[in-house]
Amino acid sequence: MSDIEIAQQAKMQPIINLAAEKLNIPAEHLDPYGHYKAKISLEYIDSLTEQKDGKLILVTAISPTPAGEGKTTTTVGLGDAMNRLGKETIMCLREPSLGPCFGMKGGAAGGGYSQVVPMEDINLHFTGDFHAIGVAHNLLSAMIDNHINHGNSLGIDSRRIKWKRVVDMNDRALRQVTVGLGGPGNGYAREDGYDIVVASEVMAILCLATSRADLKERLGRIVVAYKPDRTTAIYARDLNAQGAMAALLKDAIKPNLVQTLENNLAIIHGGPFANIAHGCNTVTATKTALKLADYAITEAGFGADLGAEKFIDIKCRMAGLKPSAVVLVATARAIKSHGGVAKDDLNTENLAAIESGFSNLERHLHNITENYGLPCVVCINHFTFDTDAEVALIKEKVEALGSKCIVSKHWAEGGAGAEELAAEVINVVDNNQAGCTYVYDEDLPLWDKIETIATKIYGAANITASPKVKGEIKALQEQYGKFPICMAKTQMSFSTNPTAKGAPTGHTVEISEVRLANGAGFIVVIASNMMTMPGLPKTPAAEHIDITDEGVITGLF
Repeated sequence: MSDIEIAQQAKMQPIINLAAEKLNIPAEHLDPYGHYKAKISLEYIDSLTEQKDGKLILVTAISPTPAGEGKTTTTVGLGDAMNRLGKETIMCLREPSLGPCFGMKGGAAGGGYSQVVPMEDINLHFTGDFHAIGVAHNLLSAMIDNHINHGNSLGIDSRRIKWKRVVDMNDRALRQVTVGLGGPGNGYAREDGYDIVVASEVMAILCLATSRADLKERLGRIVVAYKPDRTTAIYARDLNAQGAMAALLKDAIKPNLVQTLENNLAIIHGGPFANIAHGCNTVTATKTALKLADYAITEAGFGADLGAEKFIDIKCRMAGLKPSAVVLVATARAIKSHGGVAKDDLNTENLAAIESGFSNLERHLHNITENYGLPCVVCINHFTFDTDAEVALIKEKVEALGSKCIVSKHWAEGGAGAEELAAEVINVVDNNQAGCTYVYDEDLPLWDKIETIATKIYGAANITASPKVKGEIKALQEQYGKFPICMAKTQMSFSTNPTAKGAPTGHTVEISEVRLANGAGFIVVIASNMMTMPGLPKTPAAEHIDITDEGVITGLF
């Protein structure tokens, strides 16, 4: 069966009952969205302050390939397996964006028999959080143009507006647009553009905010534009926008509670991409899970060079989180892809390609254990066509590097297929002290922080930028020099060339743009031609998605 067919046959339990049975959450602290989804009240979360924290486990992966890695699937399978072994465990995932659901990647609710459900709801609109984020973002956009139209008392330079609009869809035609055409009744003409919602600073702010007050304060300090002197910033609070924006996010700030196919609980909240944003679910969700369970498993987007680095240097640094271990997900197929094998040939045994492509896994493993200072268990997410010889070679090479390597069959068998992985993860977590090493010190200059990420994590020789971009970084240094860096870079390679597989070294990372995310508290650094508004592929997934006369969704994956 397909993933959606498996999900549609799930025997779900009412979420209110499940939350009471497994976590003792009173019904009055849950806002149900139908029978199987609910939001947890912030008042209940605040009541957990004195409870002891559980242990935090991060799931990440090698660099993505068309072969697939299965990070979310592994997070769910591992969580189900740990619960099977009697360990109270909650999974913390990100919400899917409609962009990839209708584009090339598909949904993000896991796969096979390791899924969170209701799968269609999670992938399509869910509880409306992304809608609220997009509307809050675009309200600020409208208020900027409206202020200028009605006299511009703040003296905004319309050539230096830094706040684009957003939509939760891959739509390349919106990357650069002209607004205000048609005469004075429509405002004033200026160049503008769209990002996808997951790249919005409002998304980042929601994911890093720790309370309603913190959310509103962060929204107020968004830099939306500059005056003609090029240095005097205009903030969202200058437009009195933060209150209305926070009001639109009054429900979105509450974490969402759902269940797995095995009726274990998962929190899904927030959804920034890791290639163009910081790639982690909300701080509120993670901290709530740590209070509710003995173990919390979270994921960071794409490979460990992007999501895991931002998890460490942005999320853990800001929120004071201390992970205990990392699970690095790989597949034999993906390793062969990094070894140069074409997608159509990945099901054929190829030990030479495993030898060649293993360099990608090795670089990620080195970054996790040496640069992030965390113990790591490598999970081979099993595919039917994997051969014993391929698996044995991967395990031999991983264990020669000092880490454990476990084959896991959670996709086919659910939690039962991941029990060996779960036992090893529990062993590592329980026998290691929590804590991580940041890749760079916050006192390093911004340029040096970018260079440190590029050279230490990506294996680059150096970084470069145009005089204009260097000048912008220098200007940001004086006031924002302590901010962490959020790299926007292709997820497909350690380099900025998405076709460079394995573990390239000696390359140059070109910095093409920098953006201040003052409300989020970091600097977005765009490498090469990375787009913050993706486009659809030649044959988008949307062409295969449908709904029957009975209301059953088909074709979603």
